[in-house]
Amino acid sequence: MSASNTTTTILRNFGLSLISTGPRRYLDGWLGLFVTCLSVFTAGYTVFAATLSTWDVLARTIVFLSLMYTLLFLLVGSGPNARTDRPTVIDFILSGLSFVCMIFFVLEMEEIAQRITLFHPLPTSYWIFGYGILLLSIEAARRTVGPGLTSIVLLFMAYNLWGHNFEGPLRHGYISFAHLLDVTVFTTDGLFGAPIQVTATYAFLFVMFGTLLERAGGGAFFFDIAAALTGRQVGGPAKVAVTSSGLFGMLSGSPTADVVTTGSVTIPVMRRLGYPKVLAGGIEVAASTGGSLLPPVMGAAVFIMAEFTGIPYVSIAFAAAFSAVLYYVSVYLQVDLRSRRTGAGTLDPDSLPRAWPVLVAGWPYIIPLAVLCGTLIMHYSPTYVALYGILALLIAWMCRWRTFSWSKLISGIAQTTASMVAVTGACAAAGMVIGGITMTGLAGKVSELLVLIAGTNDLLTLLLAGAMTILLGMGMPTPAAYALAAALVAPTLVGDYGYEPMQSHLFLLYFAVLSAMTPPVAVAAYAAAGIADANPISIATTACKLAVAAFVMPFAFMYAPGILMQGGVLEILIDCSRCLIMVLAISVAAEGYWRAPLRGWCRLGLAAGGLMLLATSFWIVAVGLVLITASGFLGIKWSSKFPKPEESR
Repeated sequence: MSASNTTTTILRNFGLSLISTGPRRYLDGWLGLFVTCLSVFTAGYTVFAATLSTWDVLARTIVFLSLMYTLLFLLVGSGPNARTDRPTVIDFILSGLSFVCMIFFVLEMEEIAQRITLFHPLPTSYWIFGYGILLLSIEAARRTVGPGLTSIVLLFMAYNLWGHNFEGPLRHGYISFAHLLDVTVFTTDGLFGAPIQVTATYAFLFVMFGTLLERAGGGAFFFDIAAALTGRQVGGPAKVAVTSSGLFGMLSGSPTADVVTTGSVTIPVMRRLGYPKVLAGGIEVAASTGGSLLPPVMGAAVFIMAEFTGIPYVSIAFAAAFSAVLYYVSVYLQVDLRSRRTGAGTLDPDSLPRAWPVLVAGWPYIIPLAVLCGTLIMHYSPTYVALYGILALLIAWMCRWRTFSWSKLISGIAQTTASMVAVTGACAAAGMVIGGITMTGLAGKVSELLVLIAGTNDLLTLLLAGAMTILLGMGMPTPAAYALAAALVAPTLVGDYGYEPMQSHLFLLYFAVLSAMTPPVAVAAYAAAGIADANPISIATTACKLAVAAFVMPFAFMYAPGILMQGGVLEILIDCSRCLIMVLAISVAAEGYWRAPLRGWCRLGLAAGGLMLLATSFWIVAVGLVLITASGFLGIKWSSKFPKPEESR
């Protein structure tokens, strides 16, 4: 084995040890049939509970979580080296205990709904099953998101129980074991809080929509459209990857799922046509990560944001639309410039599909998306938006497409449930942490700490908030990372610095999404590394460089709120224009090429000028525009006198 391969293996194993989740099992035989049936039943129950059930929200959520845990311990191994062909005896026991917990809570649901929290003492059976579901949740988190989030959960539990012994600002009042259990399990302020409630309703339904659309052939349709539109351009393979990943990602809402789905096609094609394997993986990761920011579906985290803030989902999607477009403008521009600079291979025009025949053959795929967008605009709730989108998809699939089969439909529904297992485990753990934050008042203490460190310097506070969100997102799904950041940091941005909830929460949401490709634990990059056979840290670094403007974009929410469609028409036009120029300048500076290689001082001038466009002072913005113009003009003129690096060798 070569030294480079050895290094790659070590780094990949290091990253996996930090994530350290159990492997996904793919079962067959009678057990596979049982899991499929239970998955379909769970999906059917979730759709019914989210749309037609009159049960209390706590009751619906408890049944959902117990059913998901019953599947989780069968489908996810206990560690990286666990068997993937069948569960162990312990897995069967934990799965059975999850089902027993569900039966208990269903039988006691009326009593649970009527009791007064912290006033009525907990019976012995409540202690047993309450701590039972709590321990099952900790084990589920360990299997699905690894030791990172699990350690945070245990740390917060310890802080809740023994933080009254601390001295200084972190001290809180006494919390007994009964108090902890009562609030965490028997209310909607802990384990069954907003993250898991969102997972059990419209997040699940939107994932089902994306999964069924893919099963119906939607993924191939979007790839063909992307190939027809961009495949004949310079850097065609990379542009196809960017476009197709964006189209698919806006439906899946998961960077890792997007990498695995579209990257399995685009990365090998890019490698065959001369793209280095690290660059091929980085392009796919950067493009897939942005899908979680692209309306109409975005990712599960945006639904949690709607639940936390009370802002309608359609308003969030509308506000985030232009910034998502700028994200892809940045990535697309850098891919174009990199391809021109390196002379990377192009696709054979004769092998590419034509746009019109692709549209004629696949136009029914557009109908569900039109229904989705239409119901959003008509201000239907996210649950019914997803439901009507699924119904439109099923009707179109059954009536017009020869690809329909009952086996594909059933397997797609079962796959939806299986794909939500990890998200459910992470969101349940995040709910426990948020419950602990609420009980101890830790959010206020974090606010005091941030204000103490940053003082009146809101830029420093924003930098700390972004870094904290990225750290929380290392190795855990975006919804959980956002939920924790929203509970800890958002009150500071809104209460102490006066930012609007839309600005503050979208700021945190962006960094939670970007954590999927940020080293050292970039889960999307590790998924791409297996396909590209490349160093995952190098892939993550390349992806961050290709999406460098995205790390600046959240600050535009705070200093140029017109990009979120807030303010008057003139303010929106001005803010959108300067953000567009900022993205172009920073992207060109990062790539160091525009018609000719750019000198270092020119790149520095473009980057500095781009950042100055976010200033609130008119004169600083004016200086930034002058700096960008001068750096671009003089840099190209100066650099064109020298041969390209490729020509000089």
